[in-house]
Amino acid sequence: MRKDDKWGGAPVEIEAEPATTSDEVKQGWLLKPENKENGGHDHERNIDGKKKKRRIMSKILGSLVSIRSLVVVGVAILVALIIVLVKIAQRNHHHLNSSSPHNYTTALHQALLFFNAQRSGKLPKDNNVSWRGDSCLTDGNSNTKTLVGGYYDAGDASKLSFPASFAMTMLSWSVIEYSAKYEALGELDHVKGIIKWGTDYLLNTFNSSAHSIANVVADVRGGDHDANSHDCWIRPEDIDHPRTGQECYNCPALAAEMASALASASIVFKDNIKYSQKLVHGADLLFKFATKQQGAKYAGGADPSSPLYNSTGFWDEFLWGGSWLYLATGNLSYLQLVTNPDLVGHERALWTDPDNRVLSWDNKHAGAFLLLSRLRLFLSYGYPYEQMLKKFHSQTEETMCSYLPVFSSFRRTKGGLIQLNHGRPKPLQYVVYAAFLAQLYSDYIDAISAPGWYCGPTFYSNVELRRFARTQIDYILGKNPRGISYVVGFSEHFPQHVHHRGASIPHNKIKYGCKGGLKWRNSRTPNPNTIVGAMVAGPDKHDNFQDVRFNYNYTEPSLVGNAGLVAALVALSSGTPPAIDRNSMFYAVPPLTSPPPPPPSPWIP
Repeated sequence: MRKDDKWGGAPVEIEAEPATTSDEVKQGWLLKPENKENGGHDHERNIDGKKKKRRIMSKILGSLVSIRSLVVVGVAILVALIIVLVKIAQRNHHHLNSSSPHNYTTALHQALLFFNAQRSGKLPKDNNVSWRGDSCLTDGNSNTKTLVGGYYDAGDASKLSFPASFAMTMLSWSVIEYSAKYEALGELDHVKGIIKWGTDYLLNTFNSSAHSIANVVADVRGGDHDANSHDCWIRPEDIDHPRTGQECYNCPALAAEMASALASASIVFKDNIKYSQKLVHGADLLFKFATKQQGAKYAGGADPSSPLYNSTGFWDEFLWGGSWLYLATGNLSYLQLVTNPDLVGHERALWTDPDNRVLSWDNKHAGAFLLLSRLRLFLSYGYPYEQMLKKFHSQTEETMCSYLPVFSSFRRTKGGLIQLNHGRPKPLQYVVYAAFLAQLYSDYIDAISAPGWYCGPTFYSNVELRRFARTQIDYILGKNPRGISYVVGFSEHFPQHVHHRGASIPHNKIKYGCKGGLKWRNSRTPNPNTIVGAMVAGPDKHDNFQDVRFNYNYTEPSLVGNAGLVAALVALSSGTPPAIDRNSMFYAVPPLTSPPPPPPSPWIP
């Protein structure tokens, strides 16, 4: 970055409102492929072909007028053809919506319950998970007031700030877009409570009331003193030793991800002005800590090594965090940073790397691209932002193309599951985020009344994105070769041996230590406690699944996975509310006054 880059700063005063870009113009961005040499000629040939067809039809109809019997036959054929076409359309519509919206709604209710089962600390009275109780009430460091609360990451008792932050960000994004759906389903207060439980904890992992910070807490781990050990199998409620947090003084990716969580949540809680402002202040502190690192500009690369979740790079979190902070504050300095061509070029974000199409806890490119594309689709940005926003939008379109089965960007199992992690274990967490992005982008272009988008010279309907999202989620819910739902409690056939300490150890008032609990880990009997709504890691690249408690690559759920599942399910659910809320995302963004473009270079004869 250049030395004159500003991280944060005073709000910009707005004097005038620029001319807006109409939805018709924005439709044109999607409907007019660029650099398609044959596109225009094909269109002209189509017009000429239609004119010829009309001339031929005119001659035929003229003949039919003189021959009454042929008129009757022609009318009969036409009516029959219309009936056939209507039936085909109805069958296609039924096929697209073959999964009942009720199924998605049921799965959504269950998927949200998983977060109740993962809560740490003093549980609320309405937690509604009978086999869970208060746990780890003494978590904390000597120089922090408390680290009680938050969520256990997966099947253990570790609290990890990186994946938890990403999970809260994605839940917040889904609420901002689909709050009307959540409310119609009676889950808006529930999901907001889930988010607040997470952000309250994150605010305690650093000095959120200060003017600057020097460190953050990366994790609080363990049922034993070795958090990575699967040889300690204990219920969180039975952990009785003090646990401290691992502090990090140079972890820009983590801090930027935490900033994203707090900034996105500030939009969710915009009606709670005091809490929203607290979240924005915390996000700003974290982003400055991430980017300045106590006065030194960060040069890229990964965070210090972590035995659990470690980001492989910083720049995607930079784009992600800066984008959310712009939306949460309206401060143009954040937008200027994330649309800086030098930065994006250095970050190599626009390279055609298939992994940049895969949204995950470690790679935020696809999410940041779509978030920035939203600015271009729904607001009117001119110079100097349009150039980079257009590139981000192009990246989003390429991401959507890569999800379609006609392209070879990613393989699929014989059962139809897209292999976004290239056949490695735990595929479902990646699939649910792709389904969410696909459905969300479809809703975006629906909102500007565009029927689809281009992949190269070929136009694809929004229906293709919805079909992709539905088929992937349907696979997870049971439409797969094994006929098993990978969401616990959904349908009659679901995993019974989930890799989860609390769910696998009986809630019988007997305290089992690390070693004493191993008999439950190794038991072949189903879990005594059903962790409703948990999405397990999933099948392998051959559609095979081992319902074995010890093998976490198949049976372990996670916060990250379920956050994506919730987002995809609410996006796919149908009902009377509008598909998305166009405006809430921009509540803090003021009208823009774009500076004039620079004059052309002087002409030199």
